[in-house]
Parts: sequence; structure tokens; C-alpha cells
Amino acid sequence: MMSGSVVDNTVSSGNSSAAIPTDISGQILDLDEDDDLEVFSKDTTLTDGSSFNASMQTSPASMINQYKFEEDADTKDIFVTVDNPESHVTAIETYITYRVMTKTTRSEFDSSEFEVRRRYQDFLWLKGRLEEAHPTLIAHPLPEKFVVKGMVERFNEDFIETRRRALHRFLNKIAEHPIFSSSEDFKIFLTAASGELTSHKKQGPGFLSRMGDTVKAVAAAVRGVRNRPQEFTEMQEYVEAFSQKISSLDKVTQRIVREQKEYLEELKECGPTYALWSQSEEELAEPLKNVAGCVDRCCKETEEQVKNLSDHLIPVLHEYVLCADTLKAVLRRRDNIQADFEAKTEALATKKADRDTMRNDLDKAEDRLEWANNALKSDWTRWQKVMRTDLRSAFVDTAERNVSYYEKCLAVWESFLHSQRTDAEGNGKVDFS
Repeated sequence: MMSGSVVDNTVSSGNSSAAIPTDISGQILDLDEDDDLEVFSKDTTLTDGSSFNASMQTSPASMINQYKFEEDADTKDIFVTVDNPESHVTAIETYITYRVMTKTTRSEFDSSEFEVRRRYQDFLWLKGRLEEAHPTLIAHPLPEKFVVKGMVERFNEDFIETRRRALHRFLNKIAEHPIFSSSEDFKIFLTAASGELTSHKKQGPGFLSRMGDTVKAVAAAVRGVRNRPQEFTEMQEYVEAFSQKISSLDKVTQRIVREQKEYLEELKECGPTYALWSQSEEELAEPLKNVAGCVDRCCKETEEQVKNLSDHLIPVLHEYVLCADTLKAVLRRRDNIQADFEAKTEALATKKADRDTMRNDLDKAEDRLEWANNALKSDWTRWQKVMRTDLRSAFVDTAERNVSYYEKCLAVWESFLHSQRTDAEGNGKVDFS
């Protein structure tokens, strides 16, 4: 029985998913020694090995049943929220935990609501377990093992909030996944008390086992794949092209935000300059004061615009930069599984001893390859649909915010022109037409 904190039995009906905000326009500082200073993680939780969980279903029938992805999921039966960060200080370390609240109507859960606290290492463990059990499914990226220079302080509020939203996004993507969301490890992560989770984490593969998987992965990578199916070659080509485009767009957008911030700082100096000038130019005092007011109002709108880009567009673009890295790792793992199958096929053809054992191993390798291919093909379709929805939404949101920003700035300067026309008509001095 799960022993996480259970709260009252009300089930939420809203969707608490939030975008990942992060302004990564600054210089990057590597901090690999501290697992709690994370913003987005590339696929470092698992090697590209071909290890399989003991519970992995490999028969053709189970593959068809397990990997039937629904086209439309109108009903959501699990809601996860990450909030309330807390710092913890011990004699050995200082770290941050986050409250993870879950509301669900699923029958496999002992209650409808759970509340636990988790640190970054727990999220990392969850992602690793999901990838270990399902090496060719596409797991959402976690926060990276670097931070923005100037945000190194682990208790910086902006940094903690950035990371909280990233972890919230990760769990909600897992909750929306048709296979990952039914994982026993995901359930334990959401419901188990800290001590129970620690015990469960110790049940995973040991260091020697992981090293063995790494060696196998390296050997498979060296051998390579002789007859990769065309559809996976096309996937690989698509991912490479997607990675280049999204990375370029991510970098350009970050540069635009940096330049807008510089423009904003310059603009903030203009208002006081106009105001100061008005004190020594009696004839121009009124229009100078008005210009100063217009500049100040545009400063506020520009500041909001920069914040919107940093909080809404950049996070989505960078998220899919990391997703591209995840896809590359998934395709490598699929290739390693195929390379293992091809190696066993060759071994059976060249050796006469222990042929029964080798035939049995070959059959298992063939099942694993079929399982991996079916899983990837199904999840690939799902991922593309989600990706296009996310990016389209981000682009539309950015367009709407841009229109609002320029309309507000236009209205500010039109009001200035209107006031000057009125004054000119009253004085009969200047024609602004």
C-alpha cells in the first residue's frame, strides 16, 4: 500500500499544466557537481544501452495491446501539481524539495489525492526508470545540468520558480502519456513516502549491471546497423533537420530578447532626460513632459513584452531543443537493439555448439526488436501531434502578445500627437496635418 500523505477526497477537474519559463539568454555556467542546481536535462539519465525491464512485454499480442495509442483523449483522470519549494539543510548537504500533489480517479490508486515531497534526484530517478522499461518511448526532457550565470544562488527565487515550473511540466507530460502514466514507478513517485521511495529506488539495477549495459551499448554502436528499416532512417533525417531548425530559432529568439533588454535599458534613460530638459525650455516644457510620459509608458509595455517572450516563447523553443536530443537518444537505443539482434543472427549462423541456447536468445532478441519498433512508431506519431500543438499554440500566443504590445505603444504616441494638434489649433501656430 502506498504510504504518501493523503488529503481529502475531492477530485479536481481542471488542468494544471503550465509552460516552462526560463530565460537562458545569459552565459551558461556548468555545475555538474550539484544535482539540485538544474534547469533542463539532456538525455543523461540512461545510457544508450539495450537493457530491458524484467516486466517488459515482448510477445506480438502484448505489443499490439500495450501500444495502442488513442487518437483523442478527451478525459483526463490524473492531475499533478508541483509547487511549494522548500530548502533543507543537513550536516552533509543543502537541497531543495518540491511538493507534488496528485488528484486522480484511477482505481489502481488507494486514494483520490496524494501529497509528497520530492527533490531533483527523485525526478531524475523516475525518468531513468521509465526509459529503462521503455527504451524506445519518448520521455519528456528534465531540467538541464547547467544554470544561467547570475542565478547560481540555489535559493534565488526566480531560479527556484523556473525550476519548479520545469518539473511541473515534466510530470504533467508524463501524466498525459498513455504508457508512462500507467507505470508502477510513476505511481510510486506520486504516492510513496520518502522512506518508501528510497527503498524502492534501491531495488533498481546495481552499478555493475549498469556498467554492463553501457559496455553492450558501446559495442552495438561500434558494430552499427546493417539494415535499418527505411522508416527509421527517415525519422532520423527528420530529427536532424528539426534539431537544426529549432536550435537556430531558439538561439535567434534568445538574441532578440537580449537586444530588447538592452533597448529597454536605453529607453529607461530617455524619459528622465526629456523631463529634465523640460525644466530649462519654457516654450517646449509641455511637449517635453508629454514625451517623457509616453516614453515611460512604452517602457512598461516593452518590459512586459520582454517578460512574455522570456516566460512563454523561449521555454517552449528550448524544450523542443531538448526533445530533439531525446529523440536522437531514442533512435540510438533502437539501433542498438537491432544491432544486438543482427549480432546474434550472425553468431547462430557461424557457430555449431549451443545452437539451441543461441536460437532461444535470438528469438528473444527478435521479440525485443519488434517490441521496440512498434513502440517507437506509435509514440512517434503521438509526439509529433503534441509537438505541433505546443509550437502552434506558442506562435499564436506570441503573435497575439505582439499585436497587443504594438497597439498599446501606438495608442501612447497617437495620444501625444492628438494633444499636440489640439494645442497647435488652440494657439494657431502649428499645422500637424
